[in-house]
Amino acid sequence: MAERVRVREIDDEEGRKLLRIIRRGTGSVLTWRRAQTVLLSAQGMPVAKIAEVSFTSDDRVRDVIRNFNADGFASLYPKYKGGRPKVFTLPERREIKKIAKSRPTEHDLPLSTWSLTKLADFLVAEGVVDDISHEGLRILLREEGVSFQRLKTWTSSRDPDYAVKKARVEHPYATADGEVVPEADEPEVIFCMDEFAPLNLMPHPGRQWAERGGRHKASEREPRRRRRATYHRYGAVRHLSAALDLTQDRLYDHIKPVKKHTQLLESCRYLRSLYPPEVRIAIVCDNFSPHLTTKRRQRVGTWAAANNVEIAYTPTNSSRLNRTEAQFTTLRYSTPDGTDHADNRRLRTVIDRANVA
Repeated sequence: MAERVRVREIDDEEGRKLLRIIRRGTGSVLTWRRAQTVLLSAQGMPVAKIAEVSFTSDDRVRDVIRNFNADGFASLYPKYKGGRPKVFTLPERREIKKIAKSRPTEHDLPLSTWSLTKLADFLVAEGVVDDISHEGLRILLREEGVSFQRLKTWTSSRDPDYAVKKARVEHPYATADGEVVPEADEPEVIFCMDEFAPLNLMPHPGRQWAERGGRHKASEREPRRRRRATYHRYGAVRHLSAALDLTQDRLYDHIKPVKKHTQLLESCRYLRSLYPPEVRIAIVCDNFSPHLTTKRRQRVGTWAAANNVEIAYTPTNSSRLNRTEAQFTTLRYSTPDGTDHADNRRLRTVIDRANVA
């Protein structure tokens, strides 16, 4: 029997970082594939299922999970070796890295941040190194894993019912994966719902396979597909509401001009129609305002109670627990990227065909 491997417990900050990696349109494909594997494992998906979704092998999934448990986020980035030998000694590199990560005010300098020029001058003035160029300093910091980053805000889940909500979401996942047998009053079918927006009628950047420039003359090469540089924003914005059926492993989508609780009810009614009324279903969603069953939106809660449906909410600021999140990057990569559709009907047709495939 194969060993059951699962990623270690990750906190909200790590979960949001994984989401940023898989949502990012740039960077290494290998990195966001690894991040997708880790996130799916953190959501409770078994190794065999992750391998099926990611089109890879079980052993590869286990290696990614074990590496993340041992090395953290450093394991998500490919490491390429080679090149010239290191010029600076290990103590010098450690000291340079330490100073670069510090604030200039800690060294009595009237600066808010280091530039390469100021940092190089300071290292020479303090005797850390005899001499260092700006380019050499940049390469050294990159090799040490230090980059010039923008300061960002952060938030953590302060939901008082965090543990209860998380357990309520993860238990249906275990049921859908066949690890737990559902009881009589528990949902037999689980949907994970979320919104993907905006969908604009505009040329979307993308990539394609093409001949390399230096292999053939320009007159002999086939013309590379281009996209418009200028465009008009016709057709308004559309919003994609996606629901992942964990039982059938199928993604259902609805494209609407707005995303309010009325559109949520339309999607929920459609999901309810897919199974007999006696089959209890659960819809996992985040705390986006139209999803909530507040006093102003009692229609959602009333409808759910009358139709044998449970609305399971992820904890506040913990949408990473929604398994639909890991599907949006693949959906964007395979449908809108590299396209230029003339109308919303054509865009919707492409997305629907991709979901069926």
